[in-house]
This record gives sequence, structure tokens and C-alpha cells, in this order.
Amino acid sequence: MSIVLPGEQVPAQHVNLKLGPGLLQLSSETQQQAKSAPVIATRSGILNRSTNKSKWWVEGNSRRYVPAPQESVIGVITGRSGEGWRVDIGSAHPASLDGLAFEGATKRNKPSLKVGSLLYARVSLAHKDMEPELECFDAQTHKADGFGELKDGFVLQCSLQMSRLLLDPKHFLLPLLGSHFPLEAAVGMNGKVWVSTKEIKHTIVIVRCIEEVDPDGGGMDENDVKKILSKLDI
Repeated sequence: MSIVLPGEQVPAQHVNLKLGPGLLQLSSETQQQAKSAPVIATRSGILNRSTNKSKWWVEGNSRRYVPAPQESVIGVITGRSGEGWRVDIGSAHPASLDGLAFEGATKRNKPSLKVGSLLYARVSLAHKDMEPELECFDAQTHKADGFGELKDGFVLQCSLQMSRLLLDPKHFLLPLLGSHFPLEAAVGMNGKVWVSTKEIKHTIVIVRCIEEVDPDGGGMDENDVKKILSKLDI
């Protein structure tokens, strides 16, 4: 990992290269040149990459979410827009969701969503000069795979960095909480977390722990959380 600044060139090269937030590949005149076009950072932060070097992104302490393709987000329906809906995902502009962007949806069979409905969706299109577009199915399987309307439960806001930590399978928090009581959770890259438990006190514990572990909050580690949980009647 290394720190990059806006405009700095990044050595991101791969046959199936996928760029995440904070990176931009400069355009080239020919398709052959496009494959080797330079990649630059568009914001300051820590440069991250996947193990096989196919995915690259910049981890920063940004307060506002900037949509990127293939990212999962949690949003709220704010109104109708033609055959679809407008969705607030916390970005500079509202996202659009087509009525057919659901598993098995047809012109006669569309989901019944109302203003205020909560959604777990995937960003299908994100461009600096266009409104982001959402889909509620997996791009490869075209199955819902957990995407769609989120009913009941509780939504909390955390930092963008914390949401990325929670999406890391190796992060300790959600598995640790799941070992104490049953829970369901959906984490959006836009800093929103949806949780659902059988008891209200368990929801309160989850919210408190996420706030304490959040780097923008308490910054606690696994041992600190275990001490908190040992003192609670859960």
C-alpha cells in the first residue's frame, strides 16, 4: 500500500483491469492503446489492490460517496421517474432505478415500491457527467442474490471506510456479533448499514459496536469489542 495524490500515475495493469473509486484511465485514440493507457489518481488516499492485481482503488477519508460501477449501495426511494424511481444513495446526484431492473420483472409484473422504501442495489452505471443507474440483481447470474427491497430492520450511517471494512470477509466485527445472536445485515459502499435482529436490544448492540469500531469514531479493536460484549446481557 502507498499514498497517492491527485494526478499521480498508478501502475495498474491487468487483462481484466477494474478500477474502483479514486482512479481514472486516460482515454486513447485506438483500442490497442486503450489497453495500456495510463491510470491516474483523482483523489488523495491509500492505493489498494486485490491479490491478483485486477482490482485497484483509492481508500480515502471522503465524506461524500462517489458512485462506482459494481458497488453495492443502500438507498431510499424519493419519487417516481417515468417507468422507474429516483433513489437517494448519498451521492451528489440521485440515482435512477428502472422498473425492469429486478429479477423476473416484466412490464406487467413490476415490484410495488413506494416513496420511503429501502433498497439494496448495485451500481450498474456511474459517470461524472451522468446520473448513476442502479440494478437489483447480480450482473452475472441475473438473480436477486439479496438485492431488492429491505423490509423492517434498522439503517445506520457509518464512514465510507467503515463500510469497506465490514465488507471484508476477514473483518472480525459481524462474525463476532453473529456468534452471540442471530442477525441479518446488508452493507452498502455508500456508508449505510442495514441490520435486522429478533430483539431490539441486539440491534442496539450492533449499532453501538459499529460506531465504536468505526475509524471515525472510537477505533476499537476486536479485544475491546469482546470486553464490551462480555459486560452486556445478550
